Amino acid sequence: MTTESPQWFTSSYSNNGGDCVEVAANLVASRGIVPVRDSKVVGGPVVDIRTAAFSAFVSGVRAGTFGAV
Repeated sequence: MTTESPQWFTSSYSNNGGDCVEVAANLVASRGIVPVRDSKVVGGPVVDIRTAAFSAFVSGVRAGTFGAV
């Protein structure tokens, strides 16, 4: 069992407007997950996303699959 803690970061594309998510990519190798949380609620819930699902999501975003918001 690993006791490694998430090292949170926000995308460099964030303009610090407060509507961001943070991810902790440092747990990919040790746990196979990418934790995600709301940057405004750092003590709130965390969603653990499997690495393959997160990679598919990022690929979809880059490809424009989800359209503009």
